[in-house]
Amino acid sequence: MAKRSSLSIRIVEAKSLPAKDLSGSSDPYCIVKVDNEPIIRTATVWKTLCPFWGEEYQVHLPPTFHAVAFYVMDEDALSRDDVIGKVCLTKDTLASHPKGFSGWTHLIEVDPNEEVQGEIHLRLEVVPGTRASRLRCSVLEARDLAPKDRNGASDPFVRVHYNGRTRETSVVKKSCFPRWNETFEFDLEEGSAEALSVEAWDWDLVSRNDFLGKVVVNIQRLCSAQQEEGWFRLQPDQSKSRRGEGNLGSLQLEVRLRDDTVLPSVCYQPLVQLLCREVKPGNQGPGHLIPLIEETTSAECRQEVATTLLKLFLGQGLAKDFLDLLFRLELGRTSEANTLFRSNSLASKSMESFLKVAGMRYLHGILGPVIDRVFEEKKYVELDPSKVEVKDVGCSGLHRPQTEAEVLEQSARTLRAHVVALLSAICRSVRACPVVVRATFRQLFQRVQERFPSAQHQVVQNVGNMDTPVSRAKEAWMEPLQPTVRQGVVQLKDFIAKLVDIEEKEELDLQRALNLQVQPVKEGPLFIHRTKGKGPLASSSFKKLYFSLTTEALSFSKTSGSKKSAFIKLASIRAAEKVEEKSFGSSHVMQVIYADEAGRAQTVYLQCKCVNELNQWLSALRKVSTNNTSLLGSYHPGVFRGDKWSCCHQKDKTDLGCDKTHSRVTLQEWNDPLDHDLEAQLIYRHLLGVEAALREKHRLLSGETEADISPTGSGGEDTLAQLLCVLQNLQEAHSSILAGPPSREPHHLLELQT
Repeated sequence: MAKRSSLSIRIVEAKSLPAKDLSGSSDPYCIVKVDNEPIIRTATVWKTLCPFWGEEYQVHLPPTFHAVAFYVMDEDALSRDDVIGKVCLTKDTLASHPKGFSGWTHLIEVDPNEEVQGEIHLRLEVVPGTRASRLRCSVLEARDLAPKDRNGASDPFVRVHYNGRTRETSVVKKSCFPRWNETFEFDLEEGSAEALSVEAWDWDLVSRNDFLGKVVVNIQRLCSAQQEEGWFRLQPDQSKSRRGEGNLGSLQLEVRLRDDTVLPSVCYQPLVQLLCREVKPGNQGPGHLIPLIEETTSAECRQEVATTLLKLFLGQGLAKDFLDLLFRLELGRTSEANTLFRSNSLASKSMESFLKVAGMRYLHGILGPVIDRVFEEKKYVELDPSKVEVKDVGCSGLHRPQTEAEVLEQSARTLRAHVVALLSAICRSVRACPVVVRATFRQLFQRVQERFPSAQHQVVQNVGNMDTPVSRAKEAWMEPLQPTVRQGVVQLKDFIAKLVDIEEKEELDLQRALNLQVQPVKEGPLFIHRTKGKGPLASSSFKKLYFSLTTEALSFSKTSGSKKSAFIKLASIRAAEKVEEKSFGSSHVMQVIYADEAGRAQTVYLQCKCVNELNQWLSALRKVSTNNTSLLGSYHPGVFRGDKWSCCHQKDKTDLGCDKTHSRVTLQEWNDPLDHDLEAQLIYRHLLGVEAALREKHRLLSGETEADISPTGSGGEDTLAQLLCVLQNLQEAHSSILAGPPSREPHHLLELQT
């Protein structure tokens, strides 16, 4: 059994943002933080106060997370980026919206007293005395404090307030993971309602100290418990007056929290077997359950259900058969060939998900290099005469402005070259297309020919509606591209004909060859840290190499085409975590902790080019090593330099670590390894939500009362009765787990007061 939490995030757009640049505009982008940990950065939209992003993400998290915050920033090329405002959604807020939080919300000003993070380790005791009891507070350590200084760290100390007295710890310089191990005692006032306040501060020599967070402890509860020790999350200072929202603009978001308890695999086998029996080859006609699932699924969640079913059958090796069943259902209710897959049907949504799951890596491999070249060239392109920007051209001293005609002609040449390159890459990629995609298209092609055998329907749908009669440009200024587009239509039709021209024997041969290959989970250039020399004269640098991560190992080579050298075996990975920026004076650095052949812990430091690439690599490494038995629970976010760790200043190199690992924080990708139990749990949860509709359908089919439902009958009635029994058994299994013994996780009796 495992508890899973995930966030579906869609950052739509913003409006009425304030101007941060001298030009009277801004260059906004969004940073998404979960418990103050940056996990997502959107693209920058230049020169606008009403940016549209439309970016979607799926984030997997531990169920213990507290809040997700969206920071709208203004990008600056020569100085630090400006913070425009933020929106913060707590876990409780998201949980109160089962269908998801959606809509516009005002940006609020970022208040330093609220920008707190991290936890503090306290030991609290009520010590009996001869005259009166005493309150003993031991301040042990803290972790993941907010960096308040320019060096990427803080100089933290702690103030303890109780009954009019204040005590302070020593200051730990340049650390966000300080250790104090200091104890203070206070006279305990019996029956007093006064709380114990523990505040963390960043010490500054010449300016005011910065607030890092606080913990307020209920003393009456402590007196009942007598003692308590644990990690307490630092809270913002609610006593400070919140600044007004002002006119910082608004942000449109769609955020949905999903919590699932995933049972052991054996619990889901009856459900999976029942669904697989519906789509396995040999069944006479379409099954009964899949049409019922489509009938009882609302349009708003049909895409999610389609993706879940597709992944479930893909994991069972039945994706092609599942889609073939949907093809037959779709064709059975379609009278015009040109309207196929135009409706919001389960078939169209499943086909869309299938192409993403099975074809995303192929698409990136074929089109990625061409798109990269487009961005690298950075050529100005504009065909609309009303939007042309005339620029100077020529050598120094011989500048002359381009004419509008020159700009339009140059833009047309550039666009034609890009279109030709894209079409060429696609049309050469028949053999590179995944076998299961080609076989599925072949199956669809055959089914359509059976349903619409007339010659006029040989081409089911015109490629992107670009047949000769309708391919005329909607805008006159797009006319220069029409010859290239018409030629591309011919090429794409030929490509599709070759794509579906695959026999079953060739399909099997290609699948066997593919099974022998180790497919990369993620690959790309990274910078590896190298140290030269020893002692005080040692120097360090980062060298660029090409890395490839598979389900077997992390390897590297000088370039993408050169021979790869095995670097770290997958089974030896113990953690993949971020590194403090101050450690190397560089951002976006991660560390991979692994065991060498002798079993000794080793660490390699790798630098990424941006925060998104960093989180994608961390996600990939965590997902492929999730079943390793030697994963660490803690690590050092700094480096061991000289005779101590840069993060917590401990001098023992083998120290367990000063921060907890984040192995369960990952970003979902379309090419993620399939999680069979999770997909089964998701489809169970959906079916449970429409159980009433399924029972009503069963009563209509059988004429029986709800109490008479049994897994015996004929046809759809029999299958539906079996499904209802399976759902009932799964519901009982979930209930028994919820009613079982409590978790062994530490339970804190103290209540934080706000």
